[in-house]
Amino acid sequence: MTAQPIPYGDVDHEAALKYAVQLIDHRWAQVVEGRIVLVSPMWDHERVVARIRRQLDARIDELGCVSGSGNLDLPGSPNWYLADIAVVPDDLALGAAALTPDQTLLVVEVTSESNGDTDRVTKRKRYAQYGAPLHLLVDRQARECTLFSEPHDLGYAAVDGPHPFGAAIRLPEPFGLVLDTAAL
Repeated sequence: MTAQPIPYGDVDHEAALKYAVQLIDHRWAQVVEGRIVLVSPMWDHERVVARIRRQLDARIDELGCVSGSGNLDLPGSPNWYLADIAVVPDDLALGAAALTPDQTLLVVEVTSESNGDTDRVTKRKRYAQYGAPLHLLVDRQARECTLFSEPHDLGYAAVDGPHPFGAAIRLPEPFGLVLDTAAL
């Protein structure tokens, strides 16, 4: 007797993949264009993230927001991201397993040698398509920062940069502050 295949019927493969990546024990993971990518931030990467976060903290509190590396879902796509920093309204973060890029005020990605092109190309494109209003790319390999704004389906309409490390980067409202990149 031959075993018969079990029909999967109406399985939502996107939801199954995004659910599975959340169950990877004690590891940060994201799904990038359908591939599960384990994330293991190195200290030099985390140093840059911390220096940016410190400059944002007071304003984030004033805005009634929270920042972190929480899950960002891109519904209808095989993507589930962990941004290096995502700034979101506190009331949206309360009890949320994941948010969408359009629910953020700012998304920051800091490149690593192992996944720099993912941050530079893939995530930038997807953040724009999913409406992240501000996206700051900190490219450690090129030693420059670029601020993207005015998202639409084809990318960001406004690009401020790239600026070399050491240049001041002005974040528009609701932040209304200048980031010092000299120490990055």
